[in-house]
Amino acid sequence: MAERVLMAMSGGVDSSVAAALLHEAGHEVVGVTLHLWDASGAQQVGRCCAPEDREDARRSADALGIPHYVLDEREAFAAEVVAPFVEGYLRGTTPSPCVVCNQHVKLGRLAAVADRLGCTRIGTGHYARIERDPSGLPRLLRGVDGRKDQSYFLHGVPSAILARLVLPLGGLTKDQTRSEGRRLGVPNWDKTDSQELCFVPDGDIAGFVRARAPGERSGRIIDETGAELGTHAGLEAFTVGQRRGLGLGGGPPRYVLRIVPETREVVVGQGDALGAGTLRAREVTWLREVPEAFEAAVQIRHHHTPAPARIERDPAGFRATFASPQRAVSPGQAAVVYLGEEVLGGGIIS
Repeated sequence: MAERVLMAMSGGVDSSVAAALLHEAGHEVVGVTLHLWDASGAQQVGRCCAPEDREDARRSADALGIPHYVLDEREAFAAEVVAPFVEGYLRGTTPSPCVVCNQHVKLGRLAAVADRLGCTRIGTGHYARIERDPSGLPRLLRGVDGRKDQSYFLHGVPSAILARLVLPLGGLTKDQTRSEGRRLGVPNWDKTDSQELCFVPDGDIAGFVRARAPGERSGRIIDETGAELGTHAGLEAFTVGQRRGLGLGGGPPRYVLRIVPETREVVVGQGDALGAGTLRAREVTWLREVPEAFEAAVQIRHHHTPAPARIERDPAGFRATFASPQRAVSPGQAAVVYLGEEVLGGGIIS
C-alpha cells in the first residue's frame, strides 16, 4: 500500500537511492535534509555535512520530482552529540556519536517533522532490516551486506519510531545500491562514501577536542606496576586497545590497557592483557521483552564479531559475561545484544 514517507536525505548515494526506490514503489516521498554541522575549508570537500552534500540531496530530489526541505538542527546536534562527545574523551572514554545522533537527533527530529507533514513512515538509507513478529511488533535485523550493516548504530531507536521506519537498502549490497542508483537515474549514484565522523572529517579527534576544550590536561603514561614510561598532553589522544601514537619510543609493543581519568594516567602493557571477561552497560534500550538472564551475543564496536555471552539485567542496565575474553572493551562504546540476526537492545559500556 502506498504511503506518504518522509525520507532522510544526507546527500550521499545511499539515502538518494533509498528515496528513488520508495518513489519507484509508488510512495509519496518527501525529502528532508538535516543541517547538522558546518564543515569548512578543506574539510568540506566530499564529506558529509558540507554544503555540497545539501546540494546533492536537492539535486537527487529534483531528479525524482519530489519536494525537498532543509532543516537547521545545528544547535541540537552541537548540544546533544558534539558536547557529550568532547566530554566523553575528556573523561577518558571512547564515545559512540553515531548511536547518540540516531537516537536523540536524527530520528527523533524526523519523527516530529513526519507528524507535521502528515507522513506515516520515515525512510533512511541505513543498511539494516525491519520485520514484524506475529504480534505486529517491529524486529530490527542486520542488513544482508555484512560489510555495510548498520544495525549496531540503530539499537537505541525507540520501538515507536522503529515501527515507522522503512529501510529500502537492508536487503541490498553496496554494489547493488549503486547499480540501482544508476538504473534509476540518481545523479550522485557514483559519489564516494565518507569514512570519518561527519564533524571530524580529518580524523584528528584529539585536535578537535582540544580546540573545543583548551587547557592543561597532561598526565603520566605508566605500566601495570605503576612505573612511569612517559607523559601525555591529554586523555583525548587515547583509547583502550590503542598501540600507535603512544610516544614511548622503542621496546616491545605496548597497548593502552586502561585510562584513569581521576589521575589522568594512561596504563599500557602487552596485548595479551587486553582481554576482558565481563562488561557492564548503562543507558540501555531493549527493543523487545527479554528475561532477567539469558544467552545471546554481544557486539562491542562497529566491526567487532559478536561474542557469545550470558546477559544479566540489573537496575542500572546489564552485565555481560563472555564465554571467552574479548579484546579491548572500551568504556563509552556501545554494547549491542544480538540473537542471531536480530538486535534485542544495547547500551553504553561503563
